[in-house]
Amino acid sequence: MAQVDIAGSISASRRANGRIAPVTVNSFLFKHPVFVGDLLSFYADIVKTGNTSVTVYVEVWVQRMRLQDEVVKVTEATLTYVATDRDCRPRMLPSID
Repeated sequence: MAQVDIAGSISASRRANGRIAPVTVNSFLFKHPVFVGDLLSFYADIVKTGNTSVTVYVEVWVQRMRLQDEVVKVTEATLTYVATDRDCRPRMLPSID
């Protein structure tokens, strides 16, 4: 779950052009287990922005490192982050020009 948060926060902090803080885990679905030796790939997309918040959808895929390559989607989650200032107060997202 921590790695999903990191993946989501990268997109959110880029959109916020600075500091962000996680606010909500809107959904978190574990579809399949992850095994030792699996190669993980994280994909994050911004699905919504508000005045101060960014909602990010994250998918986690694994490549099973066995005799035959198998690629499986193991997790999907939607998380919301808020842009913060130096005092950890919410701040407006910068406009996209």
